[in-house]
Amino acid sequence: MNSARDVEYRLGLAKGFLREAEEDYRLARWRACVDNSQLSVENAGKAILMLFGISPKTHDPAKHLAHLIRDSNIPPETEALIKDSLPDFLILGLEEHLKTDYGDETSYKLPWEIFTEESASAALSVGRRCTAAALRIIDKTRELRTKHEGDDH
Repeated sequence: MNSARDVEYRLGLAKGFLREAEEDYRLARWRACVDNSQLSVENAGKAILMLFGISPKTHDPAKHLAHLIRDSNIPPETEALIKDSLPDFLILGLEEHLKTDYGDETSYKLPWEIFTEESASAALSVGRRCTAAALRIIDKTRELRTKHEGDDH
């Protein structure tokens, strides 16, 4: 695992899925917008985790981010940024991933019957916030690491 490349790769995925979600919204493809927003959130969360060498196979990185805050010794500035963004990462997780792909099997609702302009708009907002948060967290952590390395010399 190449941490820097993994982080950049996941950030690229988050940004790409966010661009697709934006396009889906403009084209009134509500299910696709929610799906791509969820993938943007998922990859933004994984980018943060990979910054600390954590590479979970999950559609729900929020629980791993919560564990990172609780169980790791990360810089307080980074911890605060993750804590601030955690509520957004909790919004679009595994449940939405499954609904966008399979619908609601208990009520026999197809994915295209579940999502509306309102739910797509809300998901898109979450995708934007999580991707922006990942960029802030990664930039701050890299800045702190560079400063710390400079202090060691």
